Amino acid sequence: MLSKKATFEFKALFTIVHANLKVRNAASGGEEMLRLRAYEKLQNLVQAGYVKKTGKEYQGVPAGLQSFLATAAELNEKFAAGHHSRPPATPLVATK
Repeated sequence: MLSKKATFEFKALFTIVHANLKVRNAASGGEEMLRLRAYEKLQNLVQAGYVKKTGKEYQGVPAGLQSFLATAAELNEKFAAGHHSRPPATPLVATK
C-alpha cells in the first residue's frame, strides 16, 4: 500500500492490510497484537527512510521502498534456496 503515491493514517492503513491478511488466511491471533506489530514495523520503515511521516500520515518513499523490496526479495530467495546468513549450528558435544 505504501508503494502508491497516496498518504495513509495508520488506522486506515492497518484496516487495508488486515483485510488483505484475512483474505489470505494469514491473520491468525489477536488483532490488537497484529496492530502493535504492524505499527512497530511501520516505525522501523520510517526510521530507515523508506516511509515518510508527516503529522499522522505515512507515505512511501519510492526509491527507498524499491531498494527495500529488492533486498527483501533477494533475502527470501536465498532463504528458500537454503542459503542462510548464519552458519549452521553445530551440535554441542560433551567432553570428558
